[in-house]
Amino acid sequence: MKIGLFGGTFNPIHFGHIRLARQLLQSAGLDEVWFMVTPQNPFKVNHELLWDRTRYRMVEMALQRYKHLIASDYEFRLPKPSFTWNTLQALSKDYPNHTFTLLIGGDNWTSFPKWYRAADILAHHDIVVYPREGSSYDMDKLPPRVKIIETKRIPISSTMVRQRVAAGKSISRLVPKSVADYIYQEHLYQ
Repeated sequence: MKIGLFGGTFNPIHFGHIRLARQLLQSAGLDEVWFMVTPQNPFKVNHELLWDRTRYRMVEMALQRYKHLIASDYEFRLPKPSFTWNTLQALSKDYPNHTFTLLIGGDNWTSFPKWYRAADILAHHDIVVYPREGSSYDMDKLPPRVKIIETKRIPISSTMVRQRVAAGKSISRLVPKSVADYIYQEHLYQ
């Protein structure tokens, strides 16, 4: 199977994540997209980050009705911080019949040379880059295993969801109902 790895903190997951993954699933010719819930991004220290299992639970709830979108807590069992190279190595060993394609935003592609073992990732794995606000790249200078896929931009962010919850505003159009219900029941982001 060809698996797209969509990593993130998903703090919380929202419709933008889901719509983007569905676009990439089709456009990149993937069999599944695994939402790799990250314990801690080495480049982002977030003091508002909910517990790993809480964020994973919301991703699980959000993806229940999407057959080819899978919630994954795989990185929870790996050493922290979560370096993509280590995750790809472990996944390739545990799932030898799968090929893994990294799905990253244009902002992450811009900083990709700073990633741990970036050259090794490029040498062994395909990377699909989707545009993000404010990111730019030279299409003529992309390495052979890197592909840019234009996707529809969706103006939703996890920060926006957290801010709306804290302000007592509705998030019903931003996240699946199950996720909204969970956030309110557990008094998250308040």
